[in-house]
Amino acid sequence: MANIDKQIVAMGGGGFSMEETPLLDQYILGLSSQARPKVCFLPTASGDSDKYIERFYSAFTQLSCIPSHLSLFKPPTSDLRSFVMAQDIIYVGGGNTKNLIVLWKEWGLDKILREAWESGVILAGLSAGSICWFEEGLSDSIPGQMTVLPCLGFLKGSNCPHYDGEPERRLYYHRLLSQGLISPGYAADDGVALHFTGDRLEKIVSSRPQAKAYRLEKINEIIKETLLEPTYLQ
Repeated sequence: MANIDKQIVAMGGGGFSMEETPLLDQYILGLSSQARPKVCFLPTASGDSDKYIERFYSAFTQLSCIPSHLSLFKPPTSDLRSFVMAQDIIYVGGGNTKNLIVLWKEWGLDKILREAWESGVILAGLSAGSICWFEEGLSDSIPGQMTVLPCLGFLKGSNCPHYDGEPERRLYYHRLLSQGLISPGYAADDGVALHFTGDRLEKIVSSRPQAKAYRLEKINEIIKETLLEPTYLQ
């Protein structure tokens, strides 16, 4: 039996909800072996915002794919597993990561998504849709606070999105690492995508020429922030 690539694309920010350019979204679609992949949007973190869903369709109907969405407030079917497993790509939007995790677990969607990933369905997302795949994430899900949020653990370590777009995130990430309250991990600027195959960081791409990614770890009580240069998509 052929080996199945387990792929996750974790964006610090960008894509259709933050940018006019479709570069990151086209990169995600291009990972599928299908000429017109079936891509399903999960807007759970936004409370299944109608406007967010409309923006997804407005963007993805212009691209070579078959778009759909999965709302947990108005499920399209009682058989969520069959619906998810029929997709080529799952694309998770931004919003409140804590609520996303709670709702997915209540519906059993966390287990379905792991099965889909292990079967070759590509998982992608930005912000909350990036954090959710890691063991931990730096989250602003609680108003006025930046906290460590336990996530799904498909990928090892921690994740911090919007590293340049929300400058306080760098301060908190360094502080929490220094205090031993969060595990080593990756940070990504807006416009940067971390492409993992299995648990290996395969490639870093960017839709913005100056955007960067970083590896953060604590070595001998010192926080080491290593610059990871992306490939600029044009």
